[in-house]
Amino acid sequence: MVYRHWLEFEKPVEEIEKKIEELKAFQSEGPSRHADEIAKLEKKAKNLLKDIYSRLTPSQVTQVARHPDRPYTLDYIQNIFEDFMELHGDRCFKDDPAIVGGIARLEGAPVLVLGQQKGRNTKDKVLRNFGMPHPEGYRKALRLMELAERFRRPIFTFIDTPGAYPGIGAEERGQSEAIATNLMAMSRLKVPIVTTVIGEGGSGGALAIGVADRVLMMEFSTYSVISPEGCAAILWKDGTKADLAAKALKIEAEELLKMGVVDKVVKEPVGGAHREPDAAYKNLKSALISSLKELSPLGQEDLIEARYKKFRGMGVFSEPKRY
Repeated sequence: MVYRHWLEFEKPVEEIEKKIEELKAFQSEGPSRHADEIAKLEKKAKNLLKDIYSRLTPSQVTQVARHPDRPYTLDYIQNIFEDFMELHGDRCFKDDPAIVGGIARLEGAPVLVLGQQKGRNTKDKVLRNFGMPHPEGYRKALRLMELAERFRRPIFTFIDTPGAYPGIGAEERGQSEAIATNLMAMSRLKVPIVTTVIGEGGSGGALAIGVADRVLMMEFSTYSVISPEGCAAILWKDGTKADLAAKALKIEAEELLKMGVVDKVVKEPVGGAHREPDAAYKNLKSALISSLKELSPLGQEDLIEARYKKFRGMGVFSEPKRY
Protein backbone atom coordinates (compact mmCIF):
# COMPACT_ATOMS: atom_id res chain seq x y z
CA MET A 1 0.00 0.00 0.00
CA VAL A 2 1.28 3.48 -0.89
CA TYR A 3 1.53 5.55 2.29
CA ARG A 4 -0.61 8.65 2.30
CA HIS A 5 -1.13 11.32 4.92
CA TRP A 6 -4.81 11.12 5.75
CA LEU A 7 -6.62 14.14 7.14
CA GLU A 8 -9.12 13.62 9.94
CA PHE A 9 -12.18 14.36 7.80
CA GLU A 10 -10.95 11.85 5.18
CA LYS A 11 -11.14 8.88 7.60
CA PRO A 12 -14.29 7.35 6.03
CA VAL A 13 -12.52 7.22 2.66
CA GLU A 14 -9.36 5.84 4.26
CA GLU A 15 -11.26 2.83 5.61
CA ILE A 16 -12.70 2.01 2.19
CA GLU A 17 -9.34 2.40 0.42
CA LYS A 18 -7.65 0.13 2.95
CA LYS A 19 -10.26 -2.50 2.21
CA ILE A 20 -9.59 -2.05 -1.53
CA GLU A 21 -5.84 -2.55 -0.97
CA GLU A 22 -6.49 -5.74 0.98
CA LEU A 23 -8.65 -7.15 -1.81
CA LYS A 24 -6.07 -6.17 -4.43
CA ALA A 25 -3.42 -8.03 -2.44
CA PHE A 26 -5.43 -11.22 -2.85
CA GLN A 27 -5.95 -10.45 -6.53
CA SER A 28 -2.20 -10.14 -7.15
CA GLU A 29 -1.67 -13.70 -5.97
CA GLY A 30 -3.77 -15.10 -8.80
CA PRO A 31 -7.30 -15.08 -10.26
CA SER A 32 -9.62 -13.33 -7.85
CA ARG A 33 -13.34 -13.35 -7.23
CA HIS A 34 -13.15 -9.83 -5.79
CA ALA A 35 -12.97 -7.80 -9.01
CA ASP A 36 -16.62 -6.71 -8.84
CA GLU A 37 -16.36 -5.84 -5.16
CA ILE A 38 -13.20 -3.80 -5.79
CA ALA A 39 -14.94 -1.86 -8.57
CA LYS A 40 -17.92 -1.11 -6.30
CA LEU A 41 -15.68 0.04 -3.45
CA GLU A 42 -13.60 2.25 -5.76
CA LYS A 43 -16.75 3.94 -7.02
CA LYS A 44 -18.01 4.36 -3.47
CA ALA A 45 -14.70 5.87 -2.32
CA LYS A 46 -14.63 8.34 -5.23
CA ASN A 47 -18.21 9.47 -4.63
CA LEU A 48 -17.62 9.82 -0.90
CA LEU A 49 -14.44 11.82 -1.49
CA LYS A 50 -16.27 14.07 -3.94
CA ASP A 51 -19.05 14.65 -1.42
CA ILE A 52 -16.61 15.46 1.40
CA TYR A 53 -14.59 17.91 -0.68
CA SER A 54 -17.72 19.65 -1.98
CA ARG A 55 -18.55 20.89 1.52
CA LEU A 56 -15.24 21.56 3.25
CA THR A 57 -15.20 24.13 6.04
CA PRO A 58 -12.62 26.97 5.91
CA SER A 59 -10.63 25.16 8.60
CA GLN A 60 -10.58 21.94 6.55
CA VAL A 61 -9.50 23.86 3.43
CA THR A 62 -6.57 25.15 5.50
CA GLN A 63 -5.60 21.57 6.30
CA VAL A 64 -5.65 20.65 2.61
CA ALA A 65 -3.58 23.72 1.72
CA ARG A 66 -0.96 22.52 4.24
CA HIS A 67 -1.07 18.85 3.17
CA PRO A 68 2.49 17.44 3.21
CA ASP A 69 1.98 15.65 -0.12
CA ARG A 70 0.68 18.73 -1.91
CA PRO A 71 2.73 19.85 -4.96
CA TYR A 72 5.21 22.61 -4.16
CA THR A 73 6.69 25.37 -6.31
CA LEU A 74 9.47 23.24 -7.80
CA ASP A 75 6.95 20.52 -8.67
CA TYR A 76 4.86 23.00 -10.65
CA ILE A 77 7.92 24.54 -12.31
CA GLN A 78 9.33 21.19 -13.39
CA ASN A 79 5.99 19.95 -14.74
CA ILE A 80 4.70 23.12 -16.43
CA PHE A 81 7.81 24.87 -17.75
CA GLU A 82 10.74 23.71 -19.87
CA ASP A 83 14.49 24.35 -19.62
CA PHE A 84 14.36 25.68 -16.05
CA MET A 85 17.69 27.05 -14.83
CA GLU A 86 17.75 28.10 -11.17
CA LEU A 87 19.51 31.33 -10.21
CA HIS A 88 20.83 31.98 -6.70
CA GLY A 89 21.70 34.77 -4.29
CA ASP A 90 20.65 38.35 -3.59
CA ARG A 91 24.13 39.82 -4.32
CA CYS A 92 24.07 41.34 -0.85
CA PHE A 93 24.00 38.72 1.92
CA LYS A 94 23.45 35.12 0.79
CA ASP A 95 21.15 32.72 -1.03
CA ASP A 96 17.84 31.89 0.64
CA PRO A 97 16.59 28.37 -0.24
CA ALA A 98 13.08 29.31 0.97
CA ILE A 99 12.63 31.14 -2.35
CA VAL A 100 13.57 29.47 -5.63
CA GLY A 101 13.60 31.08 -9.03
CA GLY A 102 15.20 31.24 -12.41
CA ILE A 103 14.72 31.42 -16.15
CA ALA A 104 12.58 28.93 -18.05
CA ARG A 105 10.31 28.54 -21.08
CA LEU A 106 6.54 28.19 -21.28
CA GLU A 107 5.48 26.57 -24.54
CA GLY A 108 8.82 27.68 -25.96
CA ALA A 109 8.50 31.33 -24.86
CA PRO A 110 11.18 32.67 -22.44
CA VAL A 111 9.83 33.52 -18.96
CA LEU A 112 11.00 33.96 -15.37
CA VAL A 113 9.57 31.83 -12.57
CA LEU A 114 9.96 32.05 -8.78
CA GLY A 115 8.17 31.11 -5.59
CA GLN A 116 8.41 29.93 -2.02
CA GLN A 117 9.55 26.35 -1.56
CA LYS A 118 8.72 24.10 1.40
CA GLY A 119 10.57 20.88 2.21
CA ARG A 120 9.40 17.27 1.99
CA ASN A 121 11.53 15.65 4.70
CA THR A 122 12.97 17.01 7.94
CA LYS A 123 16.35 17.89 6.44
CA ASP A 124 14.79 19.69 3.48
CA LYS A 125 12.27 21.50 5.68
CA VAL A 126 15.08 22.91 7.80
CA LEU A 127 17.04 23.88 4.66
CA ARG A 128 13.99 25.67 3.21
CA ASN A 129 13.05 27.14 6.61
CA PHE A 130 9.59 25.60 6.20
CA GLY A 131 8.91 27.95 3.27
CA MET A 132 9.39 31.11 5.35
CA PRO A 133 11.77 33.48 3.50
CA HIS A 134 14.32 35.80 5.06
CA PRO A 135 14.94 39.33 3.71
CA GLU A 136 17.63 37.98 1.38
CA GLY A 137 15.00 35.70 -0.17
CA TYR A 138 12.81 38.65 -1.09
CA ARG A 139 15.82 40.59 -2.33
CA LYS A 140 16.75 37.62 -4.51
CA ALA A 141 13.19 37.60 -5.87
CA LEU A 142 13.43 41.32 -6.63
CA ARG A 143 16.78 40.87 -8.39
CA LEU A 144 15.30 38.14 -10.58
CA MET A 145 12.19 40.15 -11.40
CA GLU A 146 14.26 43.17 -12.39
CA LEU A 147 16.35 40.84 -14.56
CA ALA A 148 13.15 39.66 -16.23
CA GLU A 149 12.10 43.25 -16.88
CA ARG A 150 15.48 44.03 -18.45
CA PHE A 151 15.09 41.17 -20.92
CA ARG A 152 11.31 41.59 -21.40
CA ARG A 153 10.42 38.21 -19.92
CA PRO A 154 6.96 37.67 -18.37
CA ILE A 155 7.08 36.75 -14.66
CA PHE A 156 5.26 33.84 -13.00
CA THR A 157 5.31 33.64 -9.21
CA PHE A 158 4.04 30.87 -6.94
CA ILE A 159 2.89 31.63 -3.39
CA ASP A 160 3.16 28.95 -0.71
CA THR A 161 4.26 30.25 2.68
CA PRO A 162 2.93 30.55 6.24
CA GLY A 163 4.52 34.01 6.15
CA ALA A 164 7.89 35.74 6.15
CA TYR A 165 10.30 34.46 8.80
CA PRO A 166 9.74 36.47 12.02
CA GLY A 167 13.13 35.74 13.64
CA ILE A 168 15.44 38.35 15.17
CA GLY A 169 18.08 37.94 12.45
CA ALA A 170 15.49 38.54 9.74
CA GLU A 171 14.27 41.68 11.47
CA GLU A 172 17.84 42.92 11.91
CA ARG A 173 18.46 42.52 8.18
CA GLY A 174 15.33 44.49 7.27
CA GLN A 175 12.48 42.03 6.75
CA SER A 176 9.72 44.65 6.57
CA GLU A 177 11.81 46.92 4.31
CA ALA A 178 12.51 44.04 1.91
CA ILE A 179 8.80 43.22 1.65
CA ALA A 180 7.80 46.87 1.22
CA THR A 181 10.43 47.36 -1.49
CA ASN A 182 9.07 44.37 -3.39
CA LEU A 183 5.52 45.71 -3.21
CA MET A 184 6.63 49.04 -4.64
CA ALA A 185 8.90 47.52 -7.29
CA MET A 186 6.36 44.95 -8.51
CA SER A 187 3.73 47.65 -8.94
CA ARG A 188 6.05 49.35 -11.46
CA LEU A 189 7.50 46.43 -13.42
CA LYS A 190 6.92 46.81 -17.16
CA VAL A 191 6.35 43.14 -17.93
CA PRO A 192 3.28 40.91 -17.36
CA ILE A 193 3.14 39.30 -13.91
CA VAL A 194 0.97 36.27 -13.12
CA THR A 195 0.82 34.99 -9.54
CA THR A 196 -0.67 31.69 -8.34
CA VAL A 197 -1.43 30.79 -4.73
CA ILE A 198 -0.69 27.05 -4.71
CA GLY A 199 -0.87 26.33 -0.96
CA GLU A 200 -0.72 28.75 1.94
CA GLY A 201 -0.74 32.45 1.17
CA GLY A 202 0.27 33.94 4.49
CA SER A 203 0.47 37.66 5.29
CA GLY A 204 3.01 40.07 3.79
CA GLY A 205 5.34 37.14 3.19
CA ALA A 206 2.96 36.03 0.44
CA LEU A 207 2.09 39.49 -0.87
CA ALA A 208 5.80 40.29 -1.34
CA ILE A 209 5.72 38.24 -4.56
CA GLY A 210 1.99 38.69 -5.21
CA VAL A 211 1.53 42.15 -6.73
CA ALA A 212 0.50 40.90 -10.16
CA ASP A 213 -1.65 41.65 -13.19
CA ARG A 214 -3.43 38.32 -12.71
CA VAL A 215 -3.74 36.55 -9.36
CA LEU A 216 -4.80 32.92 -9.64
CA MET A 217 -5.59 30.57 -6.79
CA MET A 218 -5.71 26.80 -6.62
CA GLU A 219 -9.12 25.59 -5.46
CA PHE A 220 -8.00 24.27 -2.06
CA SER A 221 -5.40 26.89 -1.19
CA THR A 222 -5.72 29.78 1.28
CA TYR A 223 -4.80 33.46 1.15
CA SER A 224 -5.01 35.67 4.21
CA VAL A 225 -3.44 38.44 6.25
CA ILE A 226 -2.77 35.97 9.09
CA SER A 227 -3.15 32.27 9.87
CA PRO A 228 -6.38 31.17 11.59
CA GLU A 229 -4.37 30.10 14.65
CA GLY A 230 -2.59 33.45 14.85
CA CYS A 231 -5.84 35.36 14.43
CA ALA A 232 -7.52 33.34 17.20
CA ALA A 233 -4.58 33.88 19.54
CA ILE A 234 -4.69 37.65 19.01
CA LEU A 235 -8.46 38.20 19.09
CA TRP A 236 -9.53 35.67 21.71
CA LYS A 237 -6.23 34.67 23.35
CA ASP A 238 -7.31 31.14 22.48
CA GLY A 239 -5.70 29.16 19.63
CA THR A 240 -8.45 26.53 19.82
CA LYS A 241 -10.84 29.02 18.17
CA ALA A 242 -8.95 28.71 14.87
CA ASP A 243 -12.07 27.27 13.19
CA LEU A 244 -14.03 30.41 14.04
CA ALA A 245 -11.17 32.62 12.87
CA ALA A 246 -10.82 30.72 9.57
CA LYS A 247 -14.50 31.31 8.84
CA ALA A 248 -14.31 35.02 9.68
CA LEU A 249 -11.14 35.60 7.63
CA LYS A 250 -12.74 34.30 4.39
CA ILE A 251 -9.54 32.58 3.34
CA GLU A 252 -11.00 30.24 0.69
CA ALA A 253 -10.55 30.75 -3.03
CA GLU A 254 -14.24 31.20 -3.91
CA GLU A 255 -14.73 33.85 -1.20
CA LEU A 256 -11.68 35.76 -2.37
CA LEU A 257 -12.86 35.55 -5.98
CA LYS A 258 -16.18 37.14 -4.98
CA MET A 259 -14.33 39.97 -3.25
CA GLY A 260 -12.07 40.58 -6.23
CA VAL A 261 -8.86 39.73 -4.38
CA VAL A 262 -8.08 36.97 -6.90
CA ASP A 263 -8.97 36.82 -10.59
CA LYS A 264 -9.46 33.10 -11.19
CA VAL A 265 -9.84 29.86 -9.23
CA VAL A 266 -8.00 26.92 -10.78
CA LYS A 267 -9.89 23.65 -10.28
CA GLU A 268 -8.14 20.78 -8.52
CA PRO A 269 -8.79 17.05 -8.92
CA VAL A 270 -11.27 15.42 -6.56
CA GLY A 271 -9.53 15.11 -3.20
CA GLY A 272 -7.00 17.86 -3.88
CA ALA A 273 -3.90 18.37 -6.01
CA HIS A 274 -1.89 15.89 -3.92
CA ARG A 275 -4.07 12.99 -5.12
CA GLU A 276 -3.66 13.63 -8.85
CA PRO A 277 -0.79 16.10 -9.28
CA ASP A 278 -0.60 15.59 -13.07
CA ALA A 279 -4.17 16.85 -13.43
CA ALA A 280 -3.35 19.86 -11.23
CA TYR A 281 -0.30 20.68 -13.37
CA LYS A 282 -2.39 20.47 -16.54
CA ASN A 283 -5.16 22.73 -15.18
CA LEU A 284 -2.72 25.36 -13.93
CA LYS A 285 -0.65 25.35 -17.11
CA SER A 286 -3.77 26.04 -19.14
CA ALA A 287 -4.72 28.93 -16.81
CA LEU A 288 -1.21 30.43 -16.97
CA ILE A 289 -1.11 30.33 -20.76
CA SER A 290 -4.57 31.90 -20.93
CA SER A 291 -3.60 34.69 -18.52
CA LEU A 292 -0.44 35.48 -20.46
CA LYS A 293 -2.39 35.68 -23.73
CA GLU A 294 -4.73 38.23 -22.14
CA LEU A 295 -1.83 40.39 -20.93
CA SER A 296 0.55 40.16 -23.91
CA PRO A 297 -1.25 42.73 -26.15
CA LEU A 298 -1.02 45.45 -23.46
CA GLY A 299 1.67 48.11 -23.76
CA GLN A 300 3.99 48.85 -20.83
CA GLU A 301 2.14 51.92 -19.60
CA ASP A 302 -1.26 50.25 -19.99
CA LEU A 303 0.01 47.25 -18.03
CA ILE A 304 1.18 49.37 -15.10
CA GLU A 305 -1.99 51.50 -15.10
CA ALA A 306 -4.26 48.43 -15.10
CA ARG A 307 -2.23 46.86 -12.29
CA TYR A 308 -2.53 50.07 -10.25
CA LYS A 309 -6.30 50.26 -10.75
CA LYS A 310 -6.69 46.57 -9.90
CA PHE A 311 -5.19 46.92 -6.43
CA ARG A 312 -6.63 50.37 -5.74
CA GLY A 313 -10.08 48.98 -6.50
CA MET A 314 -9.97 46.34 -3.77
CA GLY A 315 -12.01 46.73 -0.60
CA VAL A 316 -14.92 48.91 0.44
CA PHE A 317 -14.72 52.22 2.22
CA SER A 318 -16.91 55.23 2.85
CA GLU A 319 -16.17 58.90 3.38
CA PRO A 320 -17.23 60.42 6.74
CA LYS A 321 -20.24 62.69 6.60
CA ARG A 322 -19.51 66.39 6.63
CA TYR A 323 -21.78 68.69 8.55
